[in-house]
Amino acid sequence: MTVLEEGDLQITINDAIEARKFDDEASHGLSHCMKAVDFVVELPDRYLFIEVKDPQDPQAPPEASHEFIQQFQTGKLYEDLKYKYRDSFLYEWAAGRADKKPIDYLVLVALDALDRSHLLRGQEELQRKLPLRGPGSRPWTRPIVRGCGVFNIASWNLYFPEYPVKRLSRDGS
Repeated sequence: MTVLEEGDLQITINDAIEARKFDDEASHGLSHCMKAVDFVVELPDRYLFIEVKDPQDPQAPPEASHEFIQQFQTGKLYEDLKYKYRDSFLYEWAAGRADKKPIDYLVLVALDALDRSHLLRGQEELQRKLPLRGPGSRPWTRPIVRGCGVFNIASWNLYFPEYPVKRLSRDGS
């Protein structure tokens, strides 16, 4: 069992072959020129690139939550998410890992106010920006991402019951 923690959130992944905190200097080493997703997880059949955004973190200053809402509303959030994925993919590809299994990019936005329509619009925007399909919607010869999704805590736990996420401050941890 692998436990990933990002701030006040914890994700448990039972079938991970390897899981790395990827956006720290010790793991990544190129933060001066490349963005990074929070976690890279190798599963038996695929990789997960996981990015966590937690504007409701009780330890975060109030202005951080306001700034996040601004980024979400203006679309700047999805620009940032695009570069985090692309740079992480390039890094893993150059290291000889990204071409062995398909990659799913999962974005957890721990904001209770996000409803299904917000999440769907976010997913569509992310698919367009990556891009999920190649030029003219033709498939890539070598796909750069198999799929992507944007989730809040409730939808993450609904779609990925095998990878539950919980808020530590609500759990007394």
